[in-house]
Amino acid sequence: MTSLEKQVGKALQEVKDPEIPTVSIVELGMVNRITSEKGYVQVEITPTFVGCPALDLIAKDVEKTLLQLEEVDQVKVSFVMDPPWTSDRITEEGRKKLTSFGIAPPEKWGMSHQVPKCPFCGGREGEIENLFGPTACRSIFYCKRCHQPFEGMKPI
Repeated sequence: MTSLEKQVGKALQEVKDPEIPTVSIVELGMVNRITSEKGYVQVEITPTFVGCPALDLIAKDVEKTLLQLEEVDQVKVSFVMDPPWTSDRITEEGRKKLTSFGIAPPEKWGMSHQVPKCPFCGGREGEIENLFGPTACRSIFYCKRCHQPFEGMKPI
């Protein structure tokens, strides 16, 4: 990895998911590949869901952020489906930030049958209220322990 590619990776930490503004696309595990050559930077991003309505915003934010770097003259953002995104790509820091934002991070692969921990009290006494949350990647749950509704990212 070149020094410019390292700078790009660091700068991408500032690009937040438009629907979850406390977590970056890096923390969500969406950045698949970064390449650069003579001021030209290519970033491959794997969407969390096919048809995600935030992709155009993410691409614009990536371009705007990277063009602020002195060594970057041109940016190309492409969305790739291979390898497919899975919820296991979310970093530990991303999981912490989701929880602090009130969204339960998805369970690790193989535990998807469980209701996620409540982000407010940490309890597992929840139930699913609606499989379809405010976005395609989230569901709505209800915690029987603290009596709070909460959103949870769908495990994929």
